[in-house]
Amino acid sequence: MDRSPAKIRLLDCALRVFRTKGYTATTVDDICAAAGVTKGSFFHHFKGKEELALETIAYWNEVTSGIFAQAPYRRIADPRERLLAYIDFRAALTRGKVPDCTCLLGTLVQDIFETHPHLREACDAGIRAHAMDVARTVEEAKALYAPDADWDPKSVALHTQAVLQGAFVLAKARNSTKPILESVAHLRRYIEMLLPEAPKARAAAKPQSPKERRK
Repeated sequence: MDRSPAKIRLLDCALRVFRTKGYTATTVDDICAAAGVTKGSFFHHFKGKEELALETIAYWNEVTSGIFAQAPYRRIADPRERLLAYIDFRAALTRGKVPDCTCLLGTLVQDIFETHPHLREACDAGIRAHAMDVARTVEEAKALYAPDADWDPKSVALHTQAVLQGAFVLAKARNSTKPILESVAHLRRYIEMLLPEAPKARAAAKPQSPKERRK
């Protein structure tokens, strides 16, 4: 796939414009203006807006996969702590203006789920791929901290993404990142309840009574 500097510039600008305006409201003229290129240059790289959107989705998946692959939580050995650190990392990504904190895939799919099936499928694949990456950590944590629980790790991982995508919608409705941070905090508490600390860990953290200290 051609990834010349000129094409990367168009993809970067498409990321920004699509996340701000959505798919339907974005025009080729908007992308060209943001990138500072002519329509001739645009059509040299893309047949039209839908092809641009498909390649932008692929580009987004590559960029974000790289960010998460290098994130600090990856280095945490304990899966419960790693999962909680992943959630903390999502909170840390919430900075800047609302469009900068939201997900391209969620933004696009809300706009085109019924009208552009190829885009919908690409968005679904991207969201699910990230959820299944999270699911591996959830599965490890469940095996250690809640082996007898009847919930499914993949379903919980998808739920984390549902919470995040819903939080992005609320953030847009209020034009504030506060709903994202609040929802992520609630998600963290939910995961802590699903994966209670091991009895030994709780006992170590519990202050001893005077009677216990005399033993």
